[in-house]
Amino acid sequence: MRDFVLGTRLITGLGKHLRFGGEVMKNVAGYDVSRLLTGSFGCLGVLTEVSLKVLPKPRLCSSIALEMDSARALACLAEWGQQPMPISAASHDGRVLRLRLEGGEGSVAAAHERLGGELIDATYWQQLNEQRLPFFLDPGPLWRVCVPADTGVLDLPGEQLIDWGGAQRWLKSEASGDAIRAMTASVGGHATCYSQGRDDSPFHPLTAPLLRYHQALKTRLDPQGIFNPGRLYREL
Repeated sequence: MRDFVLGTRLITGLGKHLRFGGEVMKNVAGYDVSRLLTGSFGCLGVLTEVSLKVLPKPRLCSSIALEMDSARALACLAEWGQQPMPISAASHDGRVLRLRLEGGEGSVAAAHERLGGELIDATYWQQLNEQRLPFFLDPGPLWRVCVPADTGVLDLPGEQLIDWGGAQRWLKSEASGDAIRAMTASVGGHATCYSQGRDDSPFHPLTAPLLRYHQALKTRLDPQGIFNPGRLYREL
């Protein structure tokens, strides 16, 4: 979402109604506050307006499924990511790699012929986005792990659902938060607990320098701490 935010209007803790960014591409000079607000959980102010980048609907959309294990799926995604393939979404559940191909008729048909696989219903992607797949119905602890897309299989107990072409891993695991975050941090990522009451601090801990940056931004936009104090971190 952050990459599609062009501009915002925000009411700060001082009652000022500020505008950041704009409504067209390449219109930001200096610090891009609009993108900073994405994922801030209302801790920096009240959003009153958001401008988003939109793209034309592709001429053809086709979804395919290929059976393979997680290691091979991640290796294939890393290889295909370096090639002009019309892959707009990729997900792996441990057994099946699902791909969404979007673009012109010729490029989609050529990619399907090259990759092979069985055609599947495109509703899978909506179910994944809305967390309505059977994976998400299990009541166990749910973690969202974000890592570099070329990261291999994570050595963590539990069931994993790979999304975003490898950059996002949904994890169902009874492992401790410390263990999950340590493994995630070791590969340059971060982990967030999505199950209420399972972790005292659901968001990945900040390093001291990053926390100081967060506190400085919070103080600048909301000096009285009015907006959602403690929602992200106790120190904010």
